[in-house]
Amino acid sequence: MLAETRGTGPVGPGPPWRPSTSAKNLGTCQRQQGGKYRRQASGQKSCFFGLETRPELVWEDWDHGREFTKTLVLKNIHSKLQKLNIRPPVSTVFSVTSPETIVLSQGTSFLLPVTFRPLQKCEYEDSIEFQCKEGSFQVCLRAIVPCHALEVPDSVMLPLCAVQHSTHTTFLLRNSSKLQTCFQWECAAPFQLSPEQGLLKPGNECHITVVFQPQEAQLYQQQVYCRFGEEVDKAVGYCTVLLQALAKYPYLQLRNPSIKEGEEHSDPVLCFGCVAIGKSLQKHFDIINPSPVTASFSLSQLSNGIPLCGSEFTCDISRGKVAPGGMVHATVTYSPAAVDTVSVEYLSLKYKGALNETLLKLTGKCIGPTVSLSSSVLDFGCVEEGGSIVQTVELVNSSPVEACYQWDIDCCGNSVFHILPASGTVLPHSHATLKAVYRPMHPMAHYRRVPCLILYRDPVFLDLIGTCHSELQQPAILKPEHLVEYKLHWHHREHSSDTLSGMQQDHIAMNQQESPTPLDESNPRVDSAPVLSTTPMGELYQTSLGCMDPLSSQRSSLSSLHVSVEPNELLFNHKITSSLCTSSVSSQSVSLKNHTGGKLSLVWTVAQDSPFSISPSSCDLAPLKSTSFRVTYNPKQLNTLHGAQLECFAYYKMQQDSQGIGEQVPCPPRCVTVRVIGHSFQPGKEHFIPSCTLKPPQVVFPALSVISYRTVLLQNNGDLPLTFFLDHSSKVGLAESVFIVPSCGLIQPGRHQILTLRTIPTEDCPKQGFNLCLQLNAAKLTKELTVLCVAEKPRVSLEGGCTLYFQTTAVGSQSQRAHRIRNFSRLPVRFKWSIPEPDQELIFVEPDAGELHPNESSVQTWSFIPLAEKTYTVKPTLTFWPSQTDGSNKSHISLKVVGKGSMGTIEAERAVLDVGEALIGSNRSIEIPLVNNSPCPVSFCLSVEQNILDGELSNDPKAESSALQLDCMRATIASNSTMKLQSTVKPQRRTQYLWTISYQTLNANGSASSSPQALCEVRVKGVFPTLQVIDACGGGSVGRLSKVHLWKLFSLHRLNEFLLSSPSPAELTFRTPTRHSLRSCPSVFTKAVLDFNFSLAPLNSDPSNIVLMFHNPGSVPVDWAFLFPADQQIELEYWTETGEFTSTDLYQMKVQENQLFSVSPRSGTLLPGQKRAVHFSYRHDFAGTDRFPVVFKLSHGREILLSLQGLTVERDRPYLHFASYQHVFTSVTIGDCNPPRQVYKLHNGGAVPVHYEVDTGVLSQLHVDNFNHPVLCCLSPVGEVLPGKTAMLEWIFSPLEAKTYHVDVPIHIQDGDTTLVKFKGCGIDTPTLGFLNTQSGSKVSGPCDQKVPFPGQVLFLSEDSVCLGDIPVCSRSSRILFLTNVSYTDTVHYTWDLPQPGNQQVVQIHPEGGHVRPGECVLCVLTFTSTDYPTIYQLDLVCQVTREAALTLYHEALQRWEEERDAQQDELVVRDKNVTQSQRVLIDKEPLATPTRKGPPLRKYKTLPPICASSSCETVGSICTKLTRAERRAQRATTRVRKRPVPPQPALLHLEVTAHSHGRQEYLTHFPDQFSRHNRYLQSVKTQPPQTTCSSASLDRDRLPTPTRGPEKDILVHIFASMLRDILDDSAFVQSLVTVASKPIIYRPRETPSQPPSLPKSSSSPIPRVPADMSEYVLMNTLQNLMMEAVRGELVLTSHPRTIILPPVSTRSRRTSNAMAGEEKP
Repeated sequence: MLAETRGTGPVGPGPPWRPSTSAKNLGTCQRQQGGKYRRQASGQKSCFFGLETRPELVWEDWDHGREFTKTLVLKNIHSKLQKLNIRPPVSTVFSVTSPETIVLSQGTSFLLPVTFRPLQKCEYEDSIEFQCKEGSFQVCLRAIVPCHALEVPDSVMLPLCAVQHSTHTTFLLRNSSKLQTCFQWECAAPFQLSPEQGLLKPGNECHITVVFQPQEAQLYQQQVYCRFGEEVDKAVGYCTVLLQALAKYPYLQLRNPSIKEGEEHSDPVLCFGCVAIGKSLQKHFDIINPSPVTASFSLSQLSNGIPLCGSEFTCDISRGKVAPGGMVHATVTYSPAAVDTVSVEYLSLKYKGALNETLLKLTGKCIGPTVSLSSSVLDFGCVEEGGSIVQTVELVNSSPVEACYQWDIDCCGNSVFHILPASGTVLPHSHATLKAVYRPMHPMAHYRRVPCLILYRDPVFLDLIGTCHSELQQPAILKPEHLVEYKLHWHHREHSSDTLSGMQQDHIAMNQQESPTPLDESNPRVDSAPVLSTTPMGELYQTSLGCMDPLSSQRSSLSSLHVSVEPNELLFNHKITSSLCTSSVSSQSVSLKNHTGGKLSLVWTVAQDSPFSISPSSCDLAPLKSTSFRVTYNPKQLNTLHGAQLECFAYYKMQQDSQGIGEQVPCPPRCVTVRVIGHSFQPGKEHFIPSCTLKPPQVVFPALSVISYRTVLLQNNGDLPLTFFLDHSSKVGLAESVFIVPSCGLIQPGRHQILTLRTIPTEDCPKQGFNLCLQLNAAKLTKELTVLCVAEKPRVSLEGGCTLYFQTTAVGSQSQRAHRIRNFSRLPVRFKWSIPEPDQELIFVEPDAGELHPNESSVQTWSFIPLAEKTYTVKPTLTFWPSQTDGSNKSHISLKVVGKGSMGTIEAERAVLDVGEALIGSNRSIEIPLVNNSPCPVSFCLSVEQNILDGELSNDPKAESSALQLDCMRATIASNSTMKLQSTVKPQRRTQYLWTISYQTLNANGSASSSPQALCEVRVKGVFPTLQVIDACGGGSVGRLSKVHLWKLFSLHRLNEFLLSSPSPAELTFRTPTRHSLRSCPSVFTKAVLDFNFSLAPLNSDPSNIVLMFHNPGSVPVDWAFLFPADQQIELEYWTETGEFTSTDLYQMKVQENQLFSVSPRSGTLLPGQKRAVHFSYRHDFAGTDRFPVVFKLSHGREILLSLQGLTVERDRPYLHFASYQHVFTSVTIGDCNPPRQVYKLHNGGAVPVHYEVDTGVLSQLHVDNFNHPVLCCLSPVGEVLPGKTAMLEWIFSPLEAKTYHVDVPIHIQDGDTTLVKFKGCGIDTPTLGFLNTQSGSKVSGPCDQKVPFPGQVLFLSEDSVCLGDIPVCSRSSRILFLTNVSYTDTVHYTWDLPQPGNQQVVQIHPEGGHVRPGECVLCVLTFTSTDYPTIYQLDLVCQVTREAALTLYHEALQRWEEERDAQQDELVVRDKNVTQSQRVLIDKEPLATPTRKGPPLRKYKTLPPICASSSCETVGSICTKLTRAERRAQRATTRVRKRPVPPQPALLHLEVTAHSHGRQEYLTHFPDQFSRHNRYLQSVKTQPPQTTCSSASLDRDRLPTPTRGPEKDILVHIFASMLRDILDDSAFVQSLVTVASKPIIYRPRETPSQPPSLPKSSSSPIPRVPADMSEYVLMNTLQNLMMEAVRGELVLTSHPRTIILPPVSTRSRRTSNAMAGEEKP
C-alpha cells in the first residue's frame, strides 16, 4: 500500500489523528492508488494513429522561479507519411518551441522540447493536442508538488502465539517519495512495533518488527497508524497496517514412557524403586505439547520440599521450548544419601499461560547392604599354650549393594584372636570367607564378642571362644552351650527381683549352690540393666566406651559392666587437649575397676614385637576395687606411626583356683580393650602427608530427637600409614554431643576405617550443621566431617485449606471430593482421620490412615452421603505422629466439611422421540438428550420396555430381544446440564416400534432408591429399502406407445407392489449383490417374477428403448442393482471349465455378447426422495422371441426376477402385439338402455399393414345363451391396422344379469396367426356414481403425472393425463395445459398429433403447434366434445417435439440436396464408365433392403460376435457367412447413392385423455348438480353434430348472422375486449354494480325449453345480438391471460384480495345516477 500527502499548506501540531469515517479512509486509499497508477503510466509509451509517444509528461522535483525542460519524442511507426498539427498548451507555465505543423516520414522521430516555468508551489496540469488525418490525441502535462509517501503492506499476519508468550515478524517500510520523511507508529497492546519512530531518506527502507504478546486466547485485529511528514510533530499524512494474530492457550503434558497408555493416573509419577546407597539411577520422562502453539517452560523443584543436605534428584533440563506437536526428553538422576529412607520430591512444570500447575512426583528408596554371618559363634576348643588353631566363617551379603566391612579387633599380635582379612568389601549377592585364628599365651578360657562394622548398617557380632591348657594349668573348657546358658541367665536376672549382683551371683547360680551369699550393705547396688543392649549400635558403644559413655552413666547401667577401663584410648606424642596424658611422656597409665562382688584375675595379652607394652601384665583385683597399669610406647623405628588395640581378659579367681574341686560350669571371661596410637617423628621432622577421603563427607541424622547412629568410611588412599583422632577444640559444645567410635586409630595403606557416629538431634542445632575435625598423622593436617543433627516436629498441612465444600448432592447418593495432605517435615509420619461417630454415616475418607514420607503429599478422597434435604457441617480430625515413635506424642488438625443434600430428578428433552424409519437389520445411532434441572448431580439406572404397535403379531413381542440398545445403562448427570445418551436402534421386523425408557435414581451403594419413572418414548419404524416407478417413457420402436400401454408391458403396477412389500427370508440370503454361484444360470431366491415386455418391432428397426424413473419414497438410502447371470457367477480359472455348454448357456452367451438386452445404469444408490432414470433397451437384430433373466436386487431388501422379453418379426410378416390376452370391460348397470361404447386396442408393431377379423361366432352363441340379448357386440369386427399404429375395436357390453360374463373371442390375422383373447365384464344392479369408481382404466391403474424430466427431455408437459370424468353426450369441456421449455439454450418446436376415433375429431388443442423459447412457458387449451352416444374414452394424444437447431441443420442439408438434384437434372449425362461410377445418384426415399441369405446354423461352442445396430439389414447376413457378389455389388451401389435428408426424429410427449359420457336423461338423473354447466353446450352441440354438412352450415349462418370466422372475428374480439376493459375501469360502473346487487331481483329469465326453438317464420329481421361463442371467446382469452400471468409469476392467485377505495363520485357520475333514478320512478 502506498500512502501519500497532498496540499501546499503545512499541518499544525495536534493530537494523533484518527479517521472519523470509513469514507475518508476509502478516499485516501483511492488517491493513493491513483497517484501510483499515474506515476507508472507516465513511464510507458502508447500508440496514437500510428504515432508512438508517451501519454504524459510529469515534473516532480522542481522549485518555483526556475525553468525545467523535458523532451517529448514522437515516432512514426506507420507505413505512410504522417502530418501533424500542434496545439500548444493553454497555460503560460508550459510552453513548446516548435512549428505548428510536423511532417514525419515512416520510421522517423521528432523531438519536441516542453518547458515548464512555475510561478508558485502548487500543482499544474495542461495538455498538448496533436491533430492528424485520422483524428487527434492529447499528451498530458502535469507538475506535481513533491510529497511524503510511505509504502507499507495492507496487513501483516503474525505467527500463531501462545498466551503470555510472544512471537514476532517483520515487514518493510519504504520511503517512496523524494523527500526525507519522519515517521512515528501508534500501537496498543498486545502489539509492539520497533522502532516506534525514525527518519527515512528518499528511497530508503527499514524493517519494522512487530512483537505480539497476548494475554488472552482470542483473535486479535488492530489497525496501527503511522504518522509521517517532514517532522514527527508536524505530520501531514498517515498510513495504516492491519495487524492480525491468533492466540491460543498452551498446554503441556508430562508422560512417563515406561507407563503404557490407559495405565496413567491423574498425577504423573516417576518411580525409581530401590537404589543402592552410593549409586545413581536415571529415568526419563517426556514433555509433550499437544497444543498448536510453541510453549516455553521451566522445570524446578518445589522450594519447600528440598532436604537440608540438598536434593537427591537432579534433572538435566531446567527450561526450554516445545514446538507444536513435539516433545522434549528429560532425564532425572536419583542419587540417594540415607539408607532405608524413601525420598519424595516434586518437579513443577511451569509455563506462561497455563491454567494450573503440573507436578511430577519423584520417588525412590535408598537401600543399603544386608550382611550376615554364616555362624555367630566360633568355638576353637582347647588349645595348648603357645599353639594356634584356624577356623573359617563366611560373611554373606544378600543385598544388591556392595558391603564394606571392618572387624574391630587387633590383628597384629595384641589379641589372642585374629580375623583375616580384617577389612574389605563383599560384592552384591556374594560372600567372603574369613579366617579366624586362635593363638593363646596364657592357660585360661578366652571369650571375646567381636563387632564387625558395616558401612551404612548396624554391626554384626561374632562370639569367639577357646580354652588354653598348659602342663600345669588345665581350666574348664568353655563351650558354646555355656555361652548360651550365660546369656539366658543374664536375661532372666534382668527381669527378676533378686538383689544379688555381680559375677559372683552368676557363678553361684550357674553352679547351682544352695544359697547365694548376699553382698555387703556398703556395696553400692546397681540396676539390673541388661548386659546386652537392645540394638547392635548400643552394644557397640557400650563395649567400646564402657563407663566413659555419658548415656550409660545417666541410665545407671554400670551393673551391666563387669570390668571397666579408663581411659579407653591413649595417644602418644600427639598434641591433645586432654589432661589425662601429655605429649612429653612415653608411657601412660590406665585404670581398671572391678564392678562385681568377686575377686578377678586380670591378664593382658602381650605382643612380642609390639612398640607398646603394659606392666604389670597380670594381677588380681579385689571386688569393687580398681588398679592401674602402665602402658609404655617404645618404638624401635623412628619417624613412623604406630597403633594397636591392647586386650585384657578378666575372669574369676575362685574359678581358676578350684580346678581340683568337682566339675564346675565355666563362666565366660570379660574382655576390655584400650586403643593406643603413637608416632616416633623427631622434632622438626615433617610428618607423612595423608591422602584420605571421607564417605560420605556430610552426615545427616534423622530429624527425630532420639539416639541416632550413622557410619562414615575413612579411606586411606596413600602408600603410607595414617593415624587419626577426633579434635574437639574447634566447637566444644556441639562436638561433645556427637560421639565417634573409634575416635582414634591407625589405618594401613590402602585400608579403611569405619567410623560410627552417635548423637541425639536437637531443635537448636544449626540447620547448616557443624564440622568435626579429624587430626591426621599428629600434625596440623585435618579432615572435616559435616554433621547435621537438627530435630524437627512433625508438620502436616492441608493443601486445600481447612475447609472442604461438597457440591449439592442428591439425598441418598454419593459425591466425592479430592483433598491433599502433605508432610512438610523430614520425618516420616503416620496419620489417621477421626470422624465423630454420629457423622460417620454422612462422610468417610479413603484412605483414612497411612504413612507419609518426608515431603510427600497424599490425595484423600472424601465421600458425602446426605440423608436429608438440608445443609451439614462436620469437623473430622487428622491425627499424626512420627513413624519411629510409639505414638505417645501426637498432633491434631481439624477439617471443616460442609455439604448440602437435595432432591434430584431428570427428564428427557423431548417426551416422544420419533426417529422415523430405520433399515431393518442395520444399526442406527441416535442421541437421547437427558436434562437434569435440579441443583445436584443425579445418578440413575435405565430400563427399556419394548412394544410393537402392529395389530397382528405372529409371536409375543416381549419375548423378542429389544431392538433398542443403550450404550450405558447407568450414568450420572451433573446439575443443570444435559447428557447425550447414545443409543443404537436395530429393528428386526417391518413394524412400528415403541420403547418406553424409565429411570431409577441410585443411592451410594449403587442400588435403586426409587420406583421406575417414565422418562421418554422412542418411536422407530423398521423398514426395508423400497423403490417405486413413478414414470415411464418410450423411445425408438416403442416411442408411439402410450404410457398406459408401457405400464402394462412392463407390469409396473405389480413391480411397485413387489418393491413396496417386505422381502421373504430367502431373499435376504445374500443381503448385498454378490457372486455366489458356480453355474452360468444362478439359482434365484425369490418367488417374485415379472415380465418386462418390449413389444415387437420389425427386423433391423430402431431399438426399443424404455426409460423408467425410479423414486426412493422411503427415508433410508437404497443400493440397487440389475444382476445379469454373469454378475452372479463366481469367476473361475480357465482350467476349471468343462467346455460343455447347454443350449441355455449358448443362448445367454449370444444375448450378452450381442447386447440384445441392455440396462443402464446397472447399479446405483438412491438417497431418500431422490430419483434416477434407468434405460432399458432391446435390439431387433435377430428375428424371433428373446428372453433373458435379470435379477433386480435391493441391498437388504427385495429380490425380483425380471424376465426381459422382446419380439422381432420379419419385415414382411403381419403381426399384431397383444399387451395382454385378457381384457376387462367397465362394469355396466343391468337394464341400461344405452350402454356405453368401450374400446379394445390392437397395436401393429410390424412393418406391413395387418388385416384382422373378430370371430363373431362366439358372440352370437353368447346372444343365444342369453335369450338373444346382445350381451357383447363388436362394432368394428373387421379392419386394418397400419404399421406402427393402434386400432380401436369398439365394443358394447350390455349385461342382462348381475354377474360376471367372460368369453374367449378369436381374432384372426390375415396371413398370420389367430389369437384368443378373453373378454370379461360384470353386470351390476345399482349404478356406481362417479367415473373414478366405475372406470378400472387409466386413472386408477395408470401412472402418475410426470414430476421430473427424463434425461434429454427439453419440453415438459404440466399434466400427463386429463380426466374429464362423467360428462353428458354432445357436451364440450375445456382444460388448460402448459408446455414448459426446461432448457436454457435450445428453442423447440412442437406439433400436436390428434387422433380421430370413429372418424370424429372429439379433441382439439389450441394452438396445435408452435415454438417455445428457452425457459418459456406456453399455454395450450384442450377442448373435448363428446359424441351423441355414451362412450368410454381413452385417448392418447401425442405432442411431437423437435429442437430448432436440428431443424435448421435438416433444412440446410435438404437445400443442398435439392440444389444438387436440380443441378443434375440440368447436366448432360456422358456415358463414360469411369464417370458413371464416380457420379452419385440422388433418390427421394431409401429403397427396400435386399433380402439377405440366412447363414448356417450355429455350431456348438461357437459364440456370436458382437453386432452393431444398423438401419439396414446388411449386417445380419454377415454373421456367419460371407457376402455374395451380388450383395457386394449392391453395397457399392448403395455407397454411390445419396439419399434425401431425413427430418430429425421428434421426441414424443403423450397426453392421456379419459372421459365417460352418459345419456342426457341418465346424466340428469345421476348428476343433477352438474347438468347446468353443460346445458348450453348440449343445445349447440346437438344442433351442430360433428358430421358437419352443407345444410347445417347454412342453417348456422341463417341463425347467427354475425360472422364468426376470418378477419371479422378478430375485429369483433378486439372490440369486445376493449369494451370490457373500459367498463371494468369505469368507477361509476363498478359502483352501480354494488348498488344493483343490493336491490331485489325484478327479472327472471325463463327456463330453457328442452327442444330447440323453431325459427321465426316472419320475414322480419331478428334483433341483433352478440353471439354466445363470441363472449365465451373473450372470457376464455381473459382467463388464459390470467393463467399465463400466474404461471410467469406476474400474478399471485392465492394472495388476499385488496380493498379498493373508490374516488368521490364526480359531477358526471352524479348526473348519470340521477338520470337512472328518474327512469326508475315512472
